[in-house]
Formats: sequence, structure tokens, C-alpha cells
Amino acid sequence: MIIYGTALLALCHLLGIFLGDLLGQLMGVKTNVGGVGIAMLLLICARLYMQRRAWLPPMTERGVEYWGAMYIPVVVAMAAQQDVVAALRGGPVAVLAAIGSVLVCGAVISLINRMENPRMENPAAEADSMLSKEHRHA
Repeated sequence: MIIYGTALLALCHLLGIFLGDLLGQLMGVKTNVGGVGIAMLLLICARLYMQRRAWLPPMTERGVEYWGAMYIPVVVAMAAQQDVVAALRGGPVAVLAAIGSVLVCGAVISLINRMENPRMENPAAEADSMLSKEHRHA
């Protein structure tokens, strides 16, 4: 059943958070270090292990696939929100670094776009020119 896939995700998430907190304590910081990543790796490993042993019915696998697909975007959005709040509380240096990185990324993207070969504006004219070249060589 799909609910078993959700239960597997919840188990992996709780175990990942616990291991992330433990890793943080071992490193001497008072925060979770990589708990979400650990949880995703545990979910992938558990899914592969259960598939090889034929312990994962198709409906349960659908639940694991669904929550595995939903888990990453939700966690990334939560982490991004925390980073913005921390940057705003961190003072002007953090905000200036964020603005600078956005400007640098925009400039690099613009540079890459300018380095591409320009395409013809009229695809029909390009096709006609290709056909006329083929007729001349025939």
C-alpha cells in the first residue's frame, strides 16, 4: 500500500535527523549536519534493498517514488528560506554577498548566451537555402 511508502520515508527522515544531530555533536557544532541528505540516502538504499529482495509491492513503491520526488523540492525550499532569513540577520555583508553572487551569475549567463552561434531569424529561409545548395550539387 502507498501508506507503507510514506512510513518508510518517515522512518528514514527520523533516522536521518537523528544521525545529522549526532554528526553535528561529534563535529562540535550545535546544529543538524546533513540530516536531510542522510535521510534521502537512507530512503534510496532502503528502496533498492527492498526491491532486490522483492519486499516492495508495486503500490508501496509508488508511495516511495511519490514522496521521494516531493521530498527534495520541499526541503530545498525550506533551506532556502532559512538561508535568506539568516542572511538578513547576518548584516549587510551577507546581503551584499548574495546580491553580488546573483549579479555575477547573471553576467556569466549573458556571456554564455552571447558566445552561442546566432540562428537565422527565418527558419523557412534557412531550409530554402539548404535545398538550393543540394540542387546545385546534384
